[in-house]
Amino acid sequence: MLQKSSAKINWKLWFASWSQIDWLLLILAVGLTVLGGLAIQTTQVREGAVDWWQHWLIGALGLSFTPILARLRYEGLIQWHWVTYAITNLSLLAVIFMGVAANGAQSWINIGSFNVQPSEFAKVGLIITLAALLHERPASTLPALFRALAATALPWGLIMLQPDLGTGLVFGAITLGMLYWADANPGWLVLMMSPLVSAILYNVFFPGWLIWALAMGIIAWLTLPLRFVVTIGAIAGNFAAGKLSGILWGLLKEYQKDRLTLFLHPEKNPLGGGYQLIQSRIAIGSGEFWGRGLYQGTQTQLNFIPEQHTDFIFSAIGEQLGFIGCIGVLIAFWLICFRLLYIACNAKENFGSLLAIGMLSMIAFQVIINISMTVGLAPITGIPLPWLSYGRSALLTNFIALGLVESVANYRPRKRF
Repeated sequence: MLQKSSAKINWKLWFASWSQIDWLLLILAVGLTVLGGLAIQTTQVREGAVDWWQHWLIGALGLSFTPILARLRYEGLIQWHWVTYAITNLSLLAVIFMGVAANGAQSWINIGSFNVQPSEFAKVGLIITLAALLHERPASTLPALFRALAATALPWGLIMLQPDLGTGLVFGAITLGMLYWADANPGWLVLMMSPLVSAILYNVFFPGWLIWALAMGIIAWLTLPLRFVVTIGAIAGNFAAGKLSGILWGLLKEYQKDRLTLFLHPEKNPLGGGYQLIQSRIAIGSGEFWGRGLYQGTQTQLNFIPEQHTDFIFSAIGEQLGFIGCIGVLIAFWLICFRLLYIACNAKENFGSLLAIGMLSMIAFQVIINISMTVGLAPITGIPLPWLSYGRSALLTNFIALGLVESVANYRPRKRF
C-alpha cells in the first residue's frame, strides 16, 4: 500500500511540473499543424508526394520539444544570451559560404538529406538576445535603444546578404514589437520607420510625402534632445529617403518594378508575374461560403497555383473550406495572439514578458503579411503562414518558440484563491 501511495504522489509531482502551461495555446498550435498537413495533402497532386506527412512528422518532433522546454526554467537563457547570439550569427555566416540556393536566395544548408534554413531559427535567437538586453536595460533611454538596434543589425545584415527580404521584414517586426514593450518612446519607433514610409509616399502620393516629412520633424522636436538639430535632421533624412527612392526606382528594370507593384494590378501580366496572385484570388473566391470540399477545388487539384503548399496554403484552405474555414483560421490565430499577450502581461519579470511579446510580434506579422499577399493586399515576399505552410525549419522554429513561451506561462506567479 505504501508503494502504491508513493507512486501516486510521484505522478502528481511529475504532472505538477506542467500545471500552469497554457493548454489552449498548445491545442491551437497543434490543431493548425494538423490542418496544415491535411491542406498540404490536398495540394499534392503528383504521385508519391510526401510533404504532407513530413509536415506532421516534423510537427510531432516539434511538439515533443515543447513540454521539455516548458518544464525548464526559461530564466537560465539570460546568462547564455551572448552564446545564443554568437551561434545565431555563425549559422547565418555559414549560409553565405556553404549554403545552397533556391528560389533566388541562398538560405539553406544541406545536412544529410535535409535542407536546414538557419534564418528561421535565427528568429528565436534574436528574440532571446533582445529579451535579455532589454530586461537588463529597458529601451526608455536612447543608449539602450541603440544597443538593441546594434544587436539586431548584424544578423539582419547577414540575412539580407542571402538575400531573404521576407525574414528581414520579420526581424524588423520582432525588434519594433519588443522595443515598444520595453518602454521605447513610440515617437522614436515612428522616426525609425519614417524613411521607408517616405520612400513609398514619394513614388505613390507626392503631397503626402511632403506632409509626412514635416510631421517627422515635429515628432523629432517633441521626443528627442537637441531639438533644433534633430528636427532638421529628421526632415532632411525623410526628404533624402524619398529622393533616393525615386533615383533607385528609375534604375530598376521593368520586371523588377513589376515584382514590387504587380500585386496592385496583377492583370497587367496575367501569364507572368501576376499569374500566381490571380489564381490565388480565384481559388479563395470560388470557395464561397462553405467551400468546395476537400479534394474538390479546381485550382488546388489541377495545380494552378505555384507553391500552394508553402506560401499560398491559405488559398487552398479558402477554396476547399470557404469563408467559414478562413474565418476559423483567423480566429485561431487571434486566440493565439491573445494568449501570448496574456502570458506577457502575467509573466513574473520583464525577460519572460519580452519572450512572449517577441513571439507575438513574429507570429502576428507573418500571419498578416502572408494572408494579405494571397488576396492581393501585399507584395509576394515568401513569408510562410505559421504552423500551416510546409517548411520544416519554420515549423520547428514555431514549436521551439512556443515551448519557451509555455515555460514563461508555467513559471508565472501562482494565483491564490
